Amino acid sequence: MGMTEELFLQVYERYKNTVYSVIFNYVKNTEDTADLMQDVFISLLNADVLFMSDEHMKAWLIRVAANKCKNFLRGRKHISDTPLPEDIPYETSENNNDLLKIVLTLPEKYRIPLHLFYYEDYSIKQISMVLDEPESTIKIRLKRGREKLAKMLRKEDWI
Repeated sequence: MGMTEELFLQVYERYKNTVYSVIFNYVKNTEDTADLMQDVFISLLNADVLFMSDEHMKAWLIRVAANKCKNFLRGRKHISDTPLPEDIPYETSENNNDLLKIVLTLPEKYRIPLHLFYYEDYSIKQISMVLDEPESTIKIRLKRGREKLAKMLRKEDWI
């Protein structure tokens, strides 16, 4: 008993950009992102999970992606600092791309909650569950991440 090929392809199309973005926020390069993305969707194919809703499936994919990234990064001593690729699936306006470049320079503990909150429209409670961190920790990281981002944007003459 598993997912049909048709359903898998629908899920892949619906969530590939979300999964890609989450992974890229951790590993910051397209090669590793592509490999890890494949691992996440293979995990979905092999999963023996009954999803209660689309939101449940999306949260599961993000949690699996985050865990695979953490395991991957634990095994590496150095994270590649390649420039941001042009093909990253975000809105393509120049300001958003510049903002994304600045967000990607933030430490992971701020970058990931900011991404989930602003790009994926997750609530603090949902982020807490996905990242397996207390809500209070997520609130603090969002606040500090926004402060760091504002400071960086002031340096860039954005505000």
